[in-house]
Amino acid sequence: MGSIELVCPAGAPPMLHAAIEAGADSVYCGLRDETNARNFPGLNFSPAELAQGVAFAHERQVKVLVAINTFARAGGDETWRRSIDAAVVAGADAVIVADIGVLAYAKQAYPDLRLHLSVQAAANSLDAIRFYAESFGVRRVVLPRVMSAPEIAVLAQQTSVELEAFVFGGLCVMAEGRCALSSYATGRSPNLSGVCSPPEAVSFETNALGLTPRLAGVAIDRLAAGENAGYPTLCKGRFEAMGEASYLFEDPVSLNAMSVLKDLRAAGVKAIKVEGRQRGKTYVRRVAAAFRGAIDALDTGQDCDPFARLLSDLAEGGRETEGAYRRKWR
Repeated sequence: MGSIELVCPAGAPPMLHAAIEAGADSVYCGLRDETNARNFPGLNFSPAELAQGVAFAHERQVKVLVAINTFARAGGDETWRRSIDAAVVAGADAVIVADIGVLAYAKQAYPDLRLHLSVQAAANSLDAIRFYAESFGVRRVVLPRVMSAPEIAVLAQQTSVELEAFVFGGLCVMAEGRCALSSYATGRSPNLSGVCSPPEAVSFETNALGLTPRLAGVAIDRLAAGENAGYPTLCKGRFEAMGEASYLFEDPVSLNAMSVLKDLRAAGVKAIKVEGRQRGKTYVRRVAAAFRGAIDALDTGQDCDPFARLLSDLAEGGRETEGAYRRKWR
């Protein structure tokens, strides 16, 4: 059984360097436009920076995967085509794509380009994976974060397409690529604009009742003094319904699946992915180093659980979850 590939985020050139120096096998990044799902101000790469990043990575035997993973706008897909072109010119090892039209362009224009299917496409069945593989030559599928390890194992036994799974970082509402909540409040969503809860729409109000985060003026939570708070997104807001205040969509917790790393490898997962292209160098370096240590320990028959405790203070809202990987409900 081979080692699992460690795929780490690179929101900008300094994070790319940090991830590689900490032990990443691959880094994934995006161009500075709406073609990638982390289109935040101050992040991402120009075409020239991408080429420089690829050269830096390749000198160290690390791969660069370019996320072109939003859905192209009707009548405006030229931007997405240009991003595919830029990734190829820069020498990227693969592109991560969600949109069928963008996949079709990439396959037609660059038959030898390695294609990965983004988690945004939400392919979690054999038929879906087979469709993308047969229609576009997709070589790897990033699985949506709704599957248990046994379910992934069933898929892996039935397909030769590589499977990649998220293991750390933020969790979206459990329907990848279907976000309408951010768009409802702000007019922008990660699926189309590449940004969830855009910073210009976020504000915080402090008064005698505590801290109130707002998104486009909409109050989405109220926090007491000293209470942990993550970045305010509508899906993780706390609202009053039927006389009770609670998280209606999803608790603000972070994924940490290091304890199921062995199960994921046994299930046939080819690569594990860390979320966090909007995070800084310290985050990237710490998470990459911890998972590098855990994978190396696993490869030598040692326990990788101690490495999980190195990251507990990075959890959003101070809480962690293994997500769906060990769930017993259906």
